[in-house]
Amino acid sequence: MRVIGVTGGVGSGKSFVLNYIEEHFDARVVKADDVGHLLMMPGQVCYEPVIQLFGDWVVNEDGSLNRETIAQIVFEKKDMLEKLDKIIHPAVKKYIIREIERSKKEETEFFFIEAALLLEDNYDEIYDELWYIYCEKEVRMERLRRDRGYSEEKARKVMENQLSEDEFEAKCDFLLYNDEDVAHTYLQIERRMRTYYESM
Repeated sequence: MRVIGVTGGVGSGKSFVLNYIEEHFDARVVKADDVGHLLMMPGQVCYEPVIQLFGDWVVNEDGSLNRETIAQIVFEKKDMLEKLDKIIHPAVKKYIIREIERSKKEETEFFFIEAALLLEDNYDEIYDELWYIYCEKEVRMERLRRDRGYSEEKARKVMENQLSEDEFEAKCDFLLYNDEDVAHTYLQIERRMRTYYESM
C-alpha cells in the first residue's frame, strides 16, 4: 500500500482533489480535521483535556464541545492555539497510524492523509510521498469568501499563519495545479495515479 500525504494552503481545493481520488481509485482518504473533530467528541481521548484547557463554558447543553467558540478563541490567542495543538495533533497522528495499519490488512491500494500541518508535524515519518495542491492566492481568497464566508481580513490572516508556497514546494514530491480548469486537475491526478499502477 502506498501512503500519500496531501497538503496545501487554505482554499487550495484539497477536499475537491481527494473526493475525486476516493471516487475513482481504491483509496482510503483520512482528513486530519475530521479526525480532530471525532477525537473531541464526548468520551473520546481529547474531550476532557480540551475542557480542562478552556473551561466548562465551551461545553454545549448536549455535552458536545462548542467548536465555533473554541475556534474564535484560538484565532485571537496564539498561545491557546499552541496548547490546543499539543492536545489534538499527537492524538490525531496516533489515530491515523492505526488506520494505516488497518488499511494495510484490508489490502487497500492507496492511503491518503490530508492535513494542513503535514510538514510541521513530521508526517514524513508516515507517508511515502507528499502532494502539494497549488492554487493562485487570488483564487483561494475568492473560494474562502464564497464557500466559507470569510472576510478578506480573516482569509489573509489564516494564510499568513501557514507555510509559504516556496516552503511547501521545496518539500513536496508532486505539485498539482488546482486552478479553475477542472478537467486539467483531473488529468494531472489520472497521470500521477497511472505512474503508481505502472510501477506495481
